[in-house]
Formats: sequence, C-alpha cells, structure tokens
Amino acid sequence: MLCTVLGIVLGVLVALYGLFELHYFLRMCLCVVSARFLKKRMHILDTSSVVGLCLTNDIDTLLYHMNNARYLREVDFARVDFYERTTLYRTIRSKGGSVVQGATTIRYRRFIRPFTRFTISSRIVYWDDQSIFMEHRFLGANDGFIHCIALCRQRVIQCSVDDVMATLLKSGLSLQVHGPAAPAKHSATSQTSSTEFLDKAENGTGSGVTVEPARLSKPDLPLEVSKWLEWNEISSASLRSEC
Repeated sequence: MLCTVLGIVLGVLVALYGLFELHYFLRMCLCVVSARFLKKRMHILDTSSVVGLCLTNDIDTLLYHMNNARYLREVDFARVDFYERTTLYRTIRSKGGSVVQGATTIRYRRFIRPFTRFTISSRIVYWDDQSIFMEHRFLGANDGFIHCIALCRQRVIQCSVDDVMATLLKSGLSLQVHGPAAPAKHSATSQTSSTEFLDKAENGTGSGVTVEPARLSKPDLPLEVSKWLEWNEISSASLRSEC
C-alpha cells in the first residue's frame, strides 16, 4: 500500500515537472512571500537588489557560463521583488489596471561562470503616459562589474501611468516622513495636519523635514531609452507596412 502511494506521488511530481516548470513557479512564490513579508518596503524611485547564483541548470551547452536566456528569467524574479517592495503592482491593480511586458533589450558584457554569485539591481529610469521603463543590472558579487544590463518596457493598461506614479510618489513621501511603523490616525484634525505636513515636505518648507526633489519628480528621459524608443517606432512602422 505504501509503495503504491509513493509511486502515485512520484508519478504526479514527474508529470508536473514534465508539464510545467514547477521550480520556476515555486521560486516565484518564494520571491513574492519574501519581498512582501520579510524585506523592507522601498520608495518607488529606489533601487532594489536581489542576489542570484549561477547553478548547473543555468549554464550553456558549452558548460562554462550562464545561458543567455537565463538572464531574462532572473530579471523576472528581480522585477517581482521590486513590484512587491514598492507596491507598484498592487497599486496598478487597485486602480483597475494591469501590466504586461512590452519590450526588452539586453546587452551582455562579460559572462557569468557556474557557481558564481551575482546581484541584480533594479530601478525605474523613466515613464510616459503608457509605460514604465526599468533598468536591470547584473553585478559581480566581488568586484561590482556590470556583467549584463537590460532595459524593460512595462506596458500599463486600463489605468493611467501618471496616476499610478503620483500615488506611489506621495505614498513614498509619507513613508519617508512618518516612517514605516507610524500608527494610523483617522480624526479629521490629524488628517488635515498630515496633509499640510506632506505639502510642506514637498515644498521644502516643513520644519525638520528634508526631502530630495528627485524623489518627488519624474526622471529625465535617458539618452539610451530615447534611442531605444526611436528604434521601436521604426520597427513598428516597418512591421505595419508589411501587413
């Protein structure tokens, strides 16, 4: 009887691994739980960092470096960590929207060897009325060398990107001013006081409050993103002409 049960369980596991990339989903769930409950919350314009390790199932057929496709897979986990710690995804969903990957460009500078640790840094570099642009860097654990850099365009649909970012910038300011453990107060007096305090912080007139202007405003469009958008437009026009 026990052997039958074990055989069924083993067969189910083999079937799941055959039909789905089970460890990918398990790791994604672990990333969400870790970012939401174990890691510190971040301002939307902060840079997040996650640590990775190149294992034998990540390497190329040449057996001495990480497979090129694995970089974008690792970016998935880094992006989820950023989404959760900044509440970006939850904010988009709360406004009735959703987000999809619109485009990606990646540049490899030096390969990552097996059993080598690396860090992925992720940050928002720009946004427009439709998309949020994120930069991901693969950094060497020992020397900080940038092994690879990726730019990703996150297309936000069914809600306003500017509205989402304005909410997160205000939320990040409130977190910075009050601290993550500040108790909620619901009286009309306290709400008015809090609003006035945040307005003063934004204007730089609050007593004892120092807020960097860059953390309250939209970043300038980076040159590489501008050229990439230009290439995307050229590619789109070319594809439309073929239809």
